[in-house]
Amino acid sequence: MDRTAGDESDRRAMPRSPIRRQSRGSAIAVLCIACMVLFASEAGAQCSARDVLKNRLTLKTTASAHTRPTVIKSAFAVPVWRRITTGTFANSFALLSALDAAGCVIGNSAEEILARPAFTVGTLKTTVELFAVSAAELGFQTATVPLADIYARAQQLGFALAAAEVAPQLRLQYFDQPMGELLIGMAPIKTWSGEPFILVVANGGEGLVLIGRDGSAGAEIPAASRFLFVRSSGAELAKAGDRGR
Repeated sequence: MDRTAGDESDRRAMPRSPIRRQSRGSAIAVLCIACMVLFASEAGAQCSARDVLKNRLTLKTTASAHTRPTVIKSAFAVPVWRRITTGTFANSFALLSALDAAGCVIGNSAEEILARPAFTVGTLKTTVELFAVSAAELGFQTATVPLADIYARAQQLGFALAAAEVAPQLRLQYFDQPMGELLIGMAPIKTWSGEPFILVVANGGEGLVLIGRDGSAGAEIPAASRFLFVRSSGAELAKAGDRGR
C-alpha cells in the first residue's frame, strides 16, 4: 500500500476533535502492530516442520528411487529444474537475517561459509536457471563417486558451477521441498579452520535446512545424490552458433 496515499486519506477523514484524532491514531497504531506480528509469524513458519508437512501434502508423487536413471549426453538434453532470483540482498548479513526470519535452520559450517570473504552476493537482480542431475545420470555406475570426478564430468557435458549465493537463495525460494537433499554444484569455500565445504539445501522431515558438507576433491558422494548446476556460458554460445548455421 502507498504509505503517503494512506496518510493523506486518513487526514481527510479525520474529524477536528483532538480526542477523536488521538483515539483513531491509537487504533491505527494497534492495527499496524498486529499486522507486523502476523507477518513475522507467517515468515517464521515457512521453514518449520509444520509447514514442511503442509507443503508436502500438496506435492505430486515423485518417481521411484529404484527407477534406472537415464544417462545424460549433454547439458542441453536436461530441462530447467527451477528458476530462482539472486542479487536481492545488499550483503551476506542481510541474507542470513532473511533465513533466520523464515525460521530456516542453518548448520554451523553453512553459517561459517556465509560469513567468509569468499562468499559474495550478486549486485544485480538476476534470474538463474538451475539443472538437477545425479552422479548416476552423469554416467557413473559405482555406489559413490569422488566430488572432483562429478564436477569434471558435469563440465564436460556443458554444465558449470553455480555461485555460492544460489544455495541460501534457493532455501528462501523453495519452501515446498520434498524429503531429500540437493547438493549445490559450487566451488568449495573454506571454513575458518581451513576445511573446504559445499552447501546443501535439505528437507530432513523436521524442517527445511541449509547445511554444509565435505567439499574436498576426494569426498565420496552417493551416486543417487542430486546436484544443482547451471549451464556454462561457453555451451550456450556454442548452441547459439549451431542455430545460426
